Amino acid sequence: MKIKAVKLYDDSEFNEQFLFGGENKADGNPEVKYPGSLQNFLIDMENGEVILVDTGFPSETPFKGYRKVNDYIDAFKALGYKPEQVTTILVTHKHPDHTGELRQFPNAKVYIGPEDADFMKLTGENIIRCEYTDGPYKNFEHSQKIADGVYFIKARGHTNGNSIVIAEGDDGVYYMMHGDVTYVDAALKKNKLSIVFEDLAAARDTLDRVREFVKNNPTIYLSTHTPEGYKNLEEKIIMKLD
Repeated sequence: MKIKAVKLYDDSEFNEQFLFGGENKADGNPEVKYPGSLQNFLIDMENGEVILVDTGFPSETPFKGYRKVNDYIDAFKALGYKPEQVTTILVTHKHPDHTGELRQFPNAKVYIGPEDADFMKLTGENIIRCEYTDGPYKNFEHSQKIADGVYFIKARGHTNGNSIVIAEGDDGVYYMMHGDVTYVDAALKKNKLSIVFEDLAAARDTLDRVREFVKNNPTIYLSTHTPEGYKNLEEKIIMKLD
């Protein structure tokens, strides 16, 4: 198994109040800034299966506040792949910076939480409204096994159909691709929710479970909106929590 970052945007920033203020607006200093980026991830199973985790922002739409590095499909091709090689797409949630280029892969099976699939009005034989029928995975209650060592996990809160992806690396390390459970690693370490959620109680439960998993399993935490996401991958940095 090989995991790669599909790098799309860089040179953005978030203020701390946005990142930490989901449960208490007084948390976080709006004058403190954290660097932002946008990347998605690709899992090459090295057996002919190529799995994408999210598909970036629509190429024709400006992504305000970010510097474009590449359109999604160009960044994807730069990693050495062709669209027809993609067998599966795992959508963490419905937002356009995660679903914008689904249209480029009409033959891939697309797994997505049913609530988000309904919101997006997704149809077609390739759309799988995931019901997470494979039972618990570690401390998460509901999962779907996608391939050997790759699990799609129900993780509501940020959106009502939110999911995360965990890949079991050949090196005994777990790779967690979580969409927007947090926007920066500091929020995970400080146990803070961002201000963006559809269900606060579910978002809190998801963050608690993510933190418990990370504490108990060697995990490389792969975020979408911070350069730490691709740096953690490239440098194989294990997330450490107090």
